[in-house]
Amino acid sequence: MQAPLLPALEELASGVRAGRRAMLARAITLVESRKPEHRKIAEQLLQELLPFTGSGVRVGITGVPGVGKSTTIDALGTQLIAQGHRVAVLAVDPSSTRTGGSILGDKTRMARLSLDERAFIRPSPSAGTLGGVAARTRETMLLCEAAGYDVVLVETVGVGQSETAVADMTDTFLVLMLPGAGDELQGIKKGIIEIADIVAINKADGANATRARAAAADYRAALHVLGTREPHWSTPVLTYSGLTGEGIEELWQQVLLHIARAQGAGAFATKRSAQQVKWMWTLFDDRLRERIRSDATLRADIPAIESAVAEGTLAPTLGASKIAGLLSL
Repeated sequence: MQAPLLPALEELASGVRAGRRAMLARAITLVESRKPEHRKIAEQLLQELLPFTGSGVRVGITGVPGVGKSTTIDALGTQLIAQGHRVAVLAVDPSSTRTGGSILGDKTRMARLSLDERAFIRPSPSAGTLGGVAARTRETMLLCEAAGYDVVLVETVGVGQSETAVADMTDTFLVLMLPGAGDELQGIKKGIIEIADIVAINKADGANATRARAAAADYRAALHVLGTREPHWSTPVLTYSGLTGEGIEELWQQVLLHIARAQGAGAFATKRSAQQVKWMWTLFDDRLRERIRSDATLRADIPAIESAVAEGTLAPTLGASKIAGLLSL
């Protein structure tokens, strides 16, 4: 049986469900906290709000540097709000684990969205690992859904493994590219294109329109060679302009079509369930690393094991076994 909520926690949960922005911000601060006493409360809060999550559309957005993610999100989010949606914008930023950096600067490039009460923009959390950042972002996503935001846009900031982390928490993963396909095909990792559900060429306006169409044709050819990941979906390549808004509606319709096809094939619920289980194990890995960092005995013994592995006198497999032994695993 679930323990009764503390009075303050019950008020917080009710405030989130009522869509009160101040309460949502407090709840997010709570789940982002790394203090053990806060984590216990956050776990209870998330459990309480879980039945009110899951009905929204979750879209991941990544792209090459300078592609205009913020401009695209501003245009897409503003259009969705005009259609009656409430939009949350979150980020996964690996650099925040080292610098405490966030997407606050990007809010200035989301001029319309950042001023709209029906939108909620949250910086990337600062956590100890990319897994930690992704976990906090997932929890924030659930809180936003419980607060009534029916579209959650999750953008990657920087490069690295964040693209996979975002793809693993969203329904549709959107990869944005620039005109000039030859350069871009060399400049973005093949793996990112392979996990794309939709590829979209931005800045398809003015003199760039012809180049954007040529780039789209090249990407279609490349995707044809790669083949399809899912039997119910072939990755489309679109062109659009985040600046003028042309093509944004088609982009959104493709997102909805991708989700509808997945639901029709029975893959949507399966994917979400798999994401939940993977999230649990990511959290477990993060907690395990935290325990190692916080345990004085382990902190004393592990450096010697690391040194022996680095010097080549201890096999990594045996080193891992020694650490597992210290943890009584």
